[in-house]
Amino acid sequence: MLGHSPGLWQRVAWLVLCPARAAGSKAKNAQDVALQTADPGKEAFRNERRPTNFDKKVLVWSGRFKKEEDVPRHISSDVLNTARNIVRIKVCYIMIALSVLGCVTMVITGKEAAKKDQTLLRVNAEKKARWRAEVKKGQEAAVGKSQ
Repeated sequence: MLGHSPGLWQRVAWLVLCPARAAGSKAKNAQDVALQTADPGKEAFRNERRPTNFDKKVLVWSGRFKKEEDVPRHISSDVLNTARNIVRIKVCYIMIALSVLGCVTMVITGKEAAKKDQTLLRVNAEKKARWRAEVKKGQEAAVGKSQ
């Protein structure tokens, strides 16, 4: 009766193994059809939501809309997720550029310090020499007071 059709076997197995899911998917399809027939000019959104002020800014930054006033009262989650991903990528590009700029700046200042002979080794040695001199003065002052 079912023959050699693998697609037909899969549908029968799906209906037998998951009857609740199969009924739920039919109900969703019925709701979609009802929405489309109720207002055929409007596209039915599955996850429609009202955007917050930050969401509006994200939609404008991503280039989806020109101004915050152009953002509709309700948008789909897919549109908002796409806009967030675009903004996330732009922020990553900015962070990469700033990191490269910081690295170049550190290389330039390091080379300038090397030309002036301001190495870390020399700076640390001078600092430790000052500390030792201060400690020696403190010890001499303590010895002078005790005598």
